[in-house]
Amino acid sequence: MFRIIRLIPIILCLLAVALATLWGALAFWYHGPVAEQQKLYVIGAFAFFGFLVCLGLFTRRRVGVLGLFGLVFAGILFWWGGITPPADRNWAPDVARQVTGQIDGDILTLENMRNFDWHGPHDATPQWETRSYDLSKLQTVDMFLSYWAGPLMAHFIVSFGFSDGEYLAWSVEVQREVDGKFSPIADAFKSNTLIILAADERDVVGVRSNFRDEDVQLFRLHTSPKTARALLTEYVRDANALAREPAFYNSLTTNCTTVVVRMMRAIGNGLPFDWRLLANGYVPDYAYDQQALDMRHSISDLRALGRIDRRANAHGLKPGFSEAIRQDVPTPARDTP
Repeated sequence: MFRIIRLIPIILCLLAVALATLWGALAFWYHGPVAEQQKLYVIGAFAFFGFLVCLGLFTRRRVGVLGLFGLVFAGILFWWGGITPPADRNWAPDVARQVTGQIDGDILTLENMRNFDWHGPHDATPQWETRSYDLSKLQTVDMFLSYWAGPLMAHFIVSFGFSDGEYLAWSVEVQREVDGKFSPIADAFKSNTLIILAADERDVVGVRSNFRDEDVQLFRLHTSPKTARALLTEYVRDANALAREPAFYNSLTTNCTTVVVRMMRAIGNGLPFDWRLLANGYVPDYAYDQQALDMRHSISDLRALGRIDRRANAHGLKPGFSEAIRQDVPTPARDTP
């Protein structure tokens, strides 16, 4: 038993070295400043070094071996920390411009707001606009979950509703290059930058429901105009910050859901951590547990009533889209200001 207890620190160090070696290999694969063939040689050498360190942990020289690995890995981390997001590349047209905004009293003015006319899943007529919104008319906050790969993961969109019938949707996305693709593993290794889009629902929601055949579900949130305005202000602040200084997208830590959660916490809504904030396909269940949805219905009924695909396709991507997709979707009682 004593020998087994003595092995526990060694086993933990072994796991740490193995994971650090794997991480370092992947980091160099995605960002190593050499040709692809040369990357394989460097990665192979580093993996062999990690293997020798693992063997060394079972010898009397384990402290020195572990210290050597620590020095090498510290050098890798220093190199990794120097990799900064690019400010300009050949971006895909739908994520080519970062929205910026200015609030003057009750008037929000947005530049580079997206209003594309979509003709297919990836085919659209680009249109970027400058628009103004009266924040004194802001009333509601809704969330869309667009399921593209089963029930576990979804794309998260937040939309703000105004008393004059306007809706302003915000989407945190990967700013990929032309012909670039989404990869959760690659995006965990500084492969793509983050972008915050402001757009018409007809654009950012409609392309998913009407052309990409995603299961889009709408949930109307129980919130007050005061909270809605604070959250919208956070979106504008974060969008302006990204315009000044780009940031990397990370599938685990900086994605379409975690960014919104951070904003909510910034305005004082202390959302407790929950695994469903990472497996964001279950965010509606989490919101239901926080009593943020219409509690007169079960979560399964809210999911069923909130599926917009049939209504969206019947109406088409034309004026009145936002009103059409909200038919029969339960609306919780609105808090007072």
